Order: sequence, then structure tokens, then C-alpha cells
Amino acid sequence: MSLPALPLPDEDRQPFGPPPEYAALRTAPRLTRVTCPTGLDAWLVSDYAGVREVLGDGRRFSTRPGQAAHVLAAFRGPDSPVEGGFSQLDGPEHIRIRRNFAPQVSNPRRLAELQPLVEQITDEAVTRMLGSPQPFPLHSQFSTAITTAVIAELIGVPPDRRHLLHEAATALFTTSTTPDGLRRALEPLWAYLYELVATRRARPGDDVLSRMIEHSADSERPLTDAELTQMNGALLIAGFDTTASMLTYGLVCLLNTPGQWAKLCARPELAASAAEELVRYLGVGIGLLRQATEDTAIHGQPIRAGDYVVVAVQSGNRDTALHPDADRFDVTRRPGAHLGFGHGAHACVGQQIARIELTTVLRALAERVPTLRIEVPLHEIEWKRDSVVRGPAELPVAW
Repeated sequence: MSLPALPLPDEDRQPFGPPPEYAALRTAPRLTRVTCPTGLDAWLVSDYAGVREVLGDGRRFSTRPGQAAHVLAAFRGPDSPVEGGFSQLDGPEHIRIRRNFAPQVSNPRRLAELQPLVEQITDEAVTRMLGSPQPFPLHSQFSTAITTAVIAELIGVPPDRRHLLHEAATALFTTSTTPDGLRRALEPLWAYLYELVATRRARPGDDVLSRMIEHSADSERPLTDAELTQMNGALLIAGFDTTASMLTYGLVCLLNTPGQWAKLCARPELAASAAEELVRYLGVGIGLLRQATEDTAIHGQPIRAGDYVVVAVQSGNRDTALHPDADRFDVTRRPGAHLGFGHGAHACVGQQIARIELTTVLRALAERVPTLRIEVPLHEIEWKRDSVVRGPAELPVAW
């Protein structure tokens, strides 16, 4: 029997929500079997409890195939993950790398040190925007500029090398990129980072990479150069592109949901709750892939070892079991449990950095540019079409 296709986001039909099919799927008694864009057949989990169960159990559900292998042609589950590719590792190997990685980007003291940097970069970006001709291309000249500067400063990548991030991310997140095409796009970034690792080993600085080297030096198995290269490359690529897209996409949502931008401008202290609500409301529209490691079941549906499972994160975040009014966007909503940053052992390692960036930028815009507006109707916005990172390809704004 032919299986239905995995429902994918369609901003023309549903600009800010998961495909409408998910509303019915969330109430279905059993899981649905679907065919994914890369040809994988998978069980689709679309309710909050089911998504949380799968993401929270790394023993039964592995990330080894790659979290986006259901939509990215270049990641059809390698036989073995690359050295340092911790997003595809499970169990002790994943824990070993994450313990050396996570404290450098999530420790409260480190985050407190990061706040002034993000504020400075944001204030400079707003000032540049206010001095620019209108309409202003907000995504490429503002959102991406801020998140690139923040993540590059954390690692210590100078401005003349930051184009390597953009080129690698474009290839990595484009659904049609081939394995060879991805390799060619990543090689320049990996080569640069490998040299940077050697430099930081010889002459440590005050950056995340140097602290990773120092932190792991006393461990039973210090991080290798290849592991450090892969980890910092992943942080650079994901850290600028996903957060930039969430910022631009979030502003479209804020400015097109009646009353929400006005509330934020009247009370800029709502920026933190607005950021959290945007991640809940818009996040991870293409879902995440897992593979069952043993015969098991979800909601009574038998799943065999080796079966693929796609967890529809955005659909889970719209479940009335999480919020009775989960389909309503509300900047005053008290931040609570949601799955926009993932869940479990593979939850987004840079989520606290993303929160700081989103909160800082939203507050700065609400305070300094309260008359911000989008210069084209919603139906004329050009959306990304060939990417797993959702949002506008560009956003012309004025004030």
C-alpha cells in the first residue's frame, strides 16, 4: 500500500502553524505511517505526550540516522557518525562530549558574561538599521548579522572568515544538497576550524573553544582535534542560522497577530516571555527523526526495532494537553514546558544563547523601533522553500 506523504509546512496555506492535517492526527487513537521526502517510511508522532516520550528516551529511540535525515538528502543515516558528530551519538559517547561542550555555552556565569556582548551587538545593529534607507532587508542585514556576530565572537572567528559559516549552513540546511555537495561546502569551514583548534591549543584565549580544550584536558579521554572541530562547527552553523530565522519569522508573527506587537512595545519587559512563546509557536516545523533500537510501542502502536519515527514538534506544541488555547499566540503567556528546543539528552545545547539573543533583540526593537512595520502584505513575503530552517528568505521593513 502507498503511504501518505509526511505533512510539511506550507507558509502560503498556514503561515505560522503546522499543516492543518495535524489537528486531526493529534486526536487519532493510533500513530500514522508516512513516507518522508527522502524516501524513508516512518511512524508519525504528533501529540505532546508522544513527542515528549520519544525525545526523552534515548535508549529506545536513537539519533544515529541524523535528526533531519527524513528531509535532508545528504543525511541518509551514515553507517557510523563522524568523529565529534555528537548529534548522532547516543549513550556514554554522547554524554562524554556533551559534558565538555554544554557548560561552555549554558553555565549561568558564562551566560552572564555573554549578555553585555549581545546587548552591544544588538544596539549597534539597531543603530545601523535606523540609519539605513527604507525599506530595509531585515533578515540578511539585521537578524543574520546579529546572530553571526554573536556566535563568531564566542568561538573567536574573525569577520573575514565568517562567510564560511553562511556557505556551510546554506548547504547543510538545503534539502536538495547531495552528500558530495555538502562535503565540498563544509570542507573550507572544517579546515579553518582545525587550524583554529591547533592555534588555541598552543595559545588559549578567552573563548568557548579554548575553554572546551581546557575543560576536557583533565578528563579521562580529552577531546580530540577532530571532535573539537566538529562540535564548534555545529555550534557556529546552527547558532547563527536557526536563531536568525526564528528572529525574522518571529517578527512576522508578532507584527501580523493583532495586538501582540503593541503589547510588547507597551511592556518591553515581556521580551523574554515573547521569545519563549515564539519558539513554542513556530519551532521545528519539519520535525525530528529517531530510529527505534528495540521492539516497543507508542500509544499502543507496536513499533519494530529499526523503524523510523518522526516527531512533529510544532504539532506537539499546539496540543491542548499542553495549553487549552495552544493555537493562540500570546506574548503574555507564562513560559512553561514546550518542545521547541527539543527534549531529553539531545535538547538544543545552545538554547540559552538563543534565548538571550531573541530576548535582547525583541526588547531593543520594542524600545527603539516601536513603529516597525513590514512593507509587503503577508501573502507577498518570500518564504524559504528548499530549507529545513523555516522562515522568510527576506523581510523588507520600514518604521
